[in-house]
Amino acid sequence: YGKQWYQRRVRGDWDIPVDRKHIADPGMHSIPSCTISPTGKWLACQSMDNKITVFATQKLRVNRKKVFKGHMVAGYACQCNFSPDSAYLVSGDADGRCFIWDWKTTKVYKRFKAHEGVCGGCTWLPHETSKLLTCGWDGKIKLWD
Repeated sequence: YGKQWYQRRVRGDWDIPVDRKHIADPGMHSIPSCTISPTGKWLACQSMDNKITVFATQKLRVNRKKVFKGHMVAGYACQCNFSPDSAYLVSGDADGRCFIWDWKTTKVYKRFKAHEGVCGGCTWLPHETSKLLTCGWDGKIKLWD
């Protein structure tokens, strides 16, 4: 094929110059799970780099002050969720643990072993805000007080 084939592939069939760039940002990871806050102001996104990143819903911009770390979710679509009063954020992880973070400080408030295997889902009960439901790959749904 030679040089003529290469020029057609790079420039296209119509001789239009096409720039080819490969952009690899190590900070870009897939987001398998998102949840919106009860106030509708924040969007929490579980990222495959073991962080929960928060976006402002008005302009969909990253809130760099609100990054929640400490859990291991790489490779799993673990759900994150807000408490009904938006004071806490909860998520499961690949080791079966449940993490609760304080919204204001972004520090881990509590962590506990919830399931054998992946803890894929966590949610607060809307009318009994002191209770939490989790589900895991062990096939169990658990209620925590």
